[in-house]
Amino acid sequence: MIFKVFYQELPGEVPVRERTQSLYVEADSEKEVRNKLYDRKYNINIEFIHPLDDAHLKYEKQSEHFSLETV
Repeated sequence: MIFKVFYQELPGEVPVRERTQSLYVEADSEKEVRNKLYDRKYNINIEFIHPLDDAHLKYEKQSEHFSLETV
């Protein structure tokens, strides 16, 4: 399953929608996503992890920013 992870890059700042970044990770569960991203600098700034169904994934793949993370 593919998950979309929303996060903030700067740990000391209050989350602001305009600065929210996202990445896509393949994993079996949300817990596995968190474990895979544990060593990343933004792991404490994860706002939300959203599992993508087939229709949503198809839509996301149309974006020029879609890139599946290898973790």
